[in-house]
Amino acid sequence: MKFWPLIVLLLAPLAQAITLDTLQQRFTRQPVIRAHFEQTRTIKDLPQPLRSSGEMLIARDTGLLWDQKTPFPMQLMLNDARMVQSVNGQPPQVITADNNPQMFQLNHLLRALFQADRRVLEQNFRIDFQDTGDDRWTLRLTPTTTPLDKIFSSIDLAGQQYLESIKLNDKQGDKTDITLSQHRLTPTTLTDDERQRFAAR
Repeated sequence: MKFWPLIVLLLAPLAQAITLDTLQQRFTRQPVIRAHFEQTRTIKDLPQPLRSSGEMLIARDTGLLWDQKTPFPMQLMLNDARMVQSVNGQPPQVITADNNPQMFQLNHLLRALFQADRRVLEQNFRIDFQDTGDDRWTLRLTPTTTPLDKIFSSIDLAGQQYLESIKLNDKQGDKTDITLSQHRLTPTTLTDDERQRFAAR
């Protein structure tokens, strides 16, 4: 029995530090991920924060679906070509790089955040990635390009196996906190309804 600690030490896999590259590889192995979100917006001039919640989906090869359920329904679809947003059952608003380049860039950034896309992040931010132990990590992004540097002072991400939180800190002192939970990796392909939403114009 006196050799047991040594055997455990020899057989235990070596702990490897998490890097942004390994994080991106981890997320790339998740072709479709669904999660519940809770969002809190703290605005300086409002006495109470604004809270919303719903479901989100990120499909590696397709795009992002964001379905707010409360306090009112809002659906957002984002892919490489366009962003389609529908609020409270109103006719959808379509945003492209041609008709609103700044808004499209800001919302397109969401997809890069959820996928830890190193190429896109390095093009737009100064990156501070930290392995915080127990397979957990944090990522602070400081904008270096316009218009991002005019809007955000920093963006903080954190998680473990999945992205669990996003904190948007803007130049006006307002904050948006997004918490993700109940992550699901199945089904690994899009449902018929999800495919139709990505194909809608």
